[in-house]
This record gives sequence, C-alpha cells and structure tokens, in this order.
Amino acid sequence: MSAQNPVRNPKVGFVSLGCPKALVDSERILTQLRVEGYDLVQTYDDADVVVVNTCGFIDSAVEESLDAIGEALAENGKVIVTGCLGKRADVIREAHPDVLAITGPQDYASVMSAVHAALPPSRDPFLDLLPAAQDDVGIKLTPKHYAYLKISEGCNHRCSFCIIPSMRGDLVSRPVDQVLREAEKLVMGGVRELLVVSQDSSAYGVDVRYAEREWRGRAYQTRMKSLCEGLSQLGVWSRLHYVYPYPHVDDVIPLMAEGKVLPYLDIPFQHASPRVLRLMKRPGAVEKTLERVQNWRRMCPDLTLRSTFIVGFPGETEAEFEELLDFLDEAQLDRVGAFAYSPVEGAAANALPDPVPEEVKQERLARFMERQAEISAARLEAKVGTVQRCLVDAIDGDLAIARSRADAPEIDGVVQIQNGMEFGLQPGQFIDVEILGSDEHDLYGEAVSTETAAALQLPMHA
Repeated sequence: MSAQNPVRNPKVGFVSLGCPKALVDSERILTQLRVEGYDLVQTYDDADVVVVNTCGFIDSAVEESLDAIGEALAENGKVIVTGCLGKRADVIREAHPDVLAITGPQDYASVMSAVHAALPPSRDPFLDLLPAAQDDVGIKLTPKHYAYLKISEGCNHRCSFCIIPSMRGDLVSRPVDQVLREAEKLVMGGVRELLVVSQDSSAYGVDVRYAEREWRGRAYQTRMKSLCEGLSQLGVWSRLHYVYPYPHVDDVIPLMAEGKVLPYLDIPFQHASPRVLRLMKRPGAVEKTLERVQNWRRMCPDLTLRSTFIVGFPGETEAEFEELLDFLDEAQLDRVGAFAYSPVEGAAANALPDPVPEEVKQERLARFMERQAEISAARLEAKVGTVQRCLVDAIDGDLAIARSRADAPEIDGVVQIQNGMEFGLQPGQFIDVEILGSDEHDLYGEAVSTETAAALQLPMHA
C-alpha cells in the first residue's frame, strides 16, 4: 500500500453510562477494540459506528440511557447497545427500532460480533502480533493514578427493590490470582489507588468455596480478607466498596488498623427499621449492626463509614422513618447518600401495598439529608488541626484538589490544598496536608513536608 493511500482504521465512538462496574465493562470492550485495530474517537461525526453501554437500574437511569441512544442515533445513525438495559431489549426497540444490535452486560463477545458485523476490522487480530487483552491492563477511563478493580460479577441477593440479579446473574467470583495480577499490572502502570468493586464484595469467593490460588509464590484464598492481604503487598491505597455487614467483615478491620488497606468501608445499609428491611429482603438485625459498627471503630478508630439509604419505601411509616433518623444519630456515619424510592420495572417491591406519596418521599429525603449534613459537618470539623495523608487528583490554579483516605473519588468530598502550586504538586502524588478548615462536605488545608508534619506534633494519619 502506497503512502498516498494508507490503510484507514475503522473508527468507533463510545458512550459509557452507569456504575463503576459498568465502567470496568467499558474499559474491557474498549481495550478489545483497540487490540483489533479500531480507532477510538471522541465525536459522533468522526465515528463509523457508536457503542452505548447503558444502565437500567432505576427509571431515571433507563431514561438517561434511552436519551443517550437517541442522541447517538440522531448524530451518527449507526448504534450498538450493550449493558444492563440490554436485558430489556423490547424497551430499547420500542423507543429506538433502528439500533443495529443489542447485547446484555458483560457479554463482550456479542458486542465485538456486532461491531464486526457493522464495521469489519482492518486487520486480523489472530494473525497480527498483538498482546492478549484478557489479563493485561488495557484502556482505562479513570485518571492514571486510580482504577476500579472488579472482583466478581452478579449477586446472590434478591432485594425486593433491585433487578441487578436479573440483569447480571448470580455471583461469579474472579479467581484471586487473576485479580491480584491485574492489580499488580495497574500499579506498575502508575495506579496509586485501587477501588475494589462488585455487587457484593464481602461475598467474594463463596461461589467457588474460597478456592486457593497462588500469586508471588504464596497461596491466597478467593476471599475478601485474603484478597486484602495480597493487595497490601502492592504499596498503594486499596479501598473497599459495596460490602455487606457480614460477621466475617470483622476479620478485615485489623488489616485497616495496621494500614494494610484503607480504613474505609462502603456498606449499603438501605434502612434502619427492621420491618422495612424485611420488606426490602435485607438483613434486619439493626441492633447487631450498630454493635458491629461500634466494635469496628474500637478496633480501628480512624475507620470511615459510607452508606446509602432509601427513604419512602412502600409502607414506610413516619415512625419507621424516625427510626432511620435515630440510626443516623447513633451510627454517626461519615458519608451518606440517599434516594427517594423509585419503582423499577421488574422489581418485587412494586407489588407492595401502601406506596408513600411522592411529596412525602421528597419531604423525608430533605429531612434525612439535613440530619446527615449536620453529622458529616461535625465529623469533618473534628479533623481540623490534624495532618492527613492525601492523594492529589487535579491542579486548579493555585489549588491542588486532593482526597484523604476517607474520600472515594466522585462520591465523597475533597481536600482543597491552598498552596498546591507552591509545592509543585501533581496528580497522582501523595502529600501530607495540615487541615485548617472544613464545611459539610470538604476539607481545606496546606501541604506540609513529612518533617514539618512531625514537628507540628499534630495527629498524623498515614
């Protein structure tokens, strides 16, 4: 082929919606596209075909996904749909009958087959000397210094408000050695924080009876504690998300107290009324949950607890909502997200009696968030005067925007470092920060050297 007529690689546009688990799916699809010689482009005009990875968890996510598909069709015309909403192909076809193909979540092979049919690759990946994509670290959609590490697919729970198992199936754990190898390669590529995600991280390995695998000459069980022990060998932050409060979570807290993994747990409690929790088909022993939280904090005083809750669930009474507010006061959670209940097509909760009127849901949500804002502000104010180890995410003029060990990206607060430019800070850098102020969500401070932090004789959190 002459230089005047070079081979033109086929070009794919990509839209990624939904949760961090879906983001990992997008990364895997994009990596395979790149391996097979496709160019990834940023605009509809440049793309020969567009792939939309959808979310279908709640009605608002369905609407967002359908809007994204419609926009891609209007701007480009050739659209392949994948992701959770792909499990409801009839909904997609009814709104957008002209999509080229629809596949479900985690079905990478079907996505690639649909791309091949719409846009054949310019080269044969089985003949070219290209790296295998399965276990190698490929394209990331997060900044270079942090990455999501998905440890399993699916979920064995049948919460009445959730349709994830119908979309993603039952729990399927990844072999622990495969997860640790991926984590190791991410760290070698510059990642400084690993965010462990799944639908239920504390159930990791139950489906394979906690099978042992070898990594770096040592046997590790496919189990959350053993995984954390392996991750601790990599010398970076490891943060646990979507953890159910099972008794064996107690075994991980000492690793947090020893600094082997971040002292941070993301636990979706969802409610605090035993009756509402039973309606949700969630664990309902609230007093035991509070005892466990208090015990965790005794073992690891620096522990940060994040959670999510649903208010206005069908049948929720005012008294039961007050139970939830009382739980907030007693648990003193650091970070909390909340949602007014929204019916999801296919969820068992839709059949429950006594739906809460929309205006009551919104009023309760506002009261809930107001109560939690007071708690969060007080817990952040208690950090003023301490020195916190932070990871820099971005530079904004003179400021460096960072996160402490208590802050997961995008869902928690930040630490604004006032003298970030003066210190020459860069994204992905760890720095000690003296905390000088706070508000309901964020901390403010100044970077200090390790030596200065020690000389200040302030509480130090590595």
